[in-house]
Amino acid sequence: MAIHITSDCINCGACEPECPNNAIYEGGVEWAFADGTTVKGPVTMLNGETMNAEQKNAPVADDIYYIVPDKCTECKGFHEEPQCAAVCPVDCCLPDPDHVESEEELLAKKAKMHL
Repeated sequence: MAIHITSDCINCGACEPECPNNAIYEGGVEWAFADGTTVKGPVTMLNGETMNAEQKNAPVADDIYYIVPDKCTECKGFHEEPQCAAVCPVDCCLPDPDHVESEEELLAKKAKMHL
């Protein structure tokens, strides 16, 4: 299951530097798979669509920090708990019920992003 940031976010930015997958972006900022990963070339997203890793994508949120579900691994393979949730002062980094993945799936995603 990916983590998502709720509307309770106060835009403090504490979560962004903690993410080992560079899956967290400031509201309004475009994102790409290649950002902070070793991913190159075509990438298949969770919804089955394929895109180029360097392709810039529309922000998931405009007014608060957001997490790209396709890049979030809940810090599996890096830490024992999601670091965004550990440092969030308002506890707005929560499991995303719309993006449920097993530990094996999360570890496989991590392996693809960090060769």
